[in-house]
Amino acid sequence: MTLAFLNLSWPVFANGLEFGGIYALMAVGIGLVFGVLRLVNFAYGQLIMAGGFALAYGSQWNFPNWASILFCFGVVLGLSLVMDRLVFRPLRTHSPAVMLVATFAVAFVLQNIAQLSFGTFGKSAGALAFLNSPWDLGGVEVKKIAVIAVVTAAVCLVALQLLLTRTSLGLHMRAASMDFRTAQLLGVRANRVIAGAVIISAVFAAIAAVMLSVEQLQVTSTFGLSDTIFVLAGVVLGGLNRPIPATLGGFSIGFATGILGGALPSSQSQYLPSILFAAVIVVLLVRPNGLFTRGGGAVQRV
Repeated sequence: MTLAFLNLSWPVFANGLEFGGIYALMAVGIGLVFGVLRLVNFAYGQLIMAGGFALAYGSQWNFPNWASILFCFGVVLGLSLVMDRLVFRPLRTHSPAVMLVATFAVAFVLQNIAQLSFGTFGKSAGALAFLNSPWDLGGVEVKKIAVIAVVTAAVCLVALQLLLTRTSLGLHMRAASMDFRTAQLLGVRANRVIAGAVIISAVFAAIAAVMLSVEQLQVTSTFGLSDTIFVLAGVVLGGLNRPIPATLGGFSIGFATGILGGALPSSQSQYLPSILFAAVIVVLLVRPNGLFTRGGGAVQRV
């Protein structure tokens, strides 16, 4: 059974939706920290890598799957809070360029620690491999992980929207993203707001780690790195300064990755990054403020 207008199979289309959902969650995680701290966290991929290794060790230690997933969340949350306390908070008053270089340094340190600790081949995270088996949905076989990823992404994004619009923490985060200094003068507690953004961002990173572990099964020191680069391109493509355009940009780049990855012959799969980034360059030449933002002037925050 095919999608006539795309000449693609339904499983490939579902694969595109799966990567779109995962990348949308990653885009929100990156966008939240940027919105509050004005910081593009290049170490986000290493958080996902740490979550992947946690899952792999949970499998190696014969943890039940639910315990391995909880272990993954605990490791990613703990590492995120440590990064915030030891790196981001002391440098918070410095220029964005200083903080940006710091995230690069953290990323390289964590990646090299993983390389030295786990070697080139890394660890197997095959305990969740059963989620790659198909479900029969109306005569169409779709991988379980594709359905789970789309549903999980939708639920998480709706929950985040409710948090941002219906809770005091969410309102403080939105105020801080518009003007942090003014928000502080009006009584917004900076550490509470930043910690909230870091924790939510880490939760989305842990979810992405679980999903990508099912897809790739083998966790190495570069696990999640290329996905993070794609997501960063998608966030810029959508519009970095606003959460909804950034999320749409992440979804778009993920959907394109899944579709092209399934449509291209295996002998030509190495051209996928070149095709995606060439498309990003073309779009940004036409819409430098982002594909999903309005107007041609400065982009309004949040």
